Amino acid sequence: MNSGQLVLVTLQNPREKFWGILLALTPAGASLRGVDLQSFDDFTQLVKAGEATTPSTVFFPMHRVQRMEVDARNGDLPSLADQFAAKTGFDVNKFFQDPQ
Repeated sequence: MNSGQLVLVTLQNPREKFWGILLALTPAGASLRGVDLQSFDDFTQLVKAGEATTPSTVFFPMHRVQRMEVDARNGDLPSLADQFAAKTGFDVNKFFQDPQ
């Protein structure tokens, strides 16, 4: 995994999933900018409606990271980035860039 890649992280204690751009991966943990997967539909609706919304920048300690996978198309199944683009008409990379 490299910084700048879109990833889906499965966490434990509590179990949750987070989708976003990987900012850093170290022995201490993973830093990402994105959204909780449970908020994906709400996030896409806000973006489509033109509402002001920003992704979260988070750090997850490595003991919580159960699995990390690159967000990529799997056969006929679109990636989350593809789903975001289809629902909003925008490239997710624009929304997950550093907000400097």
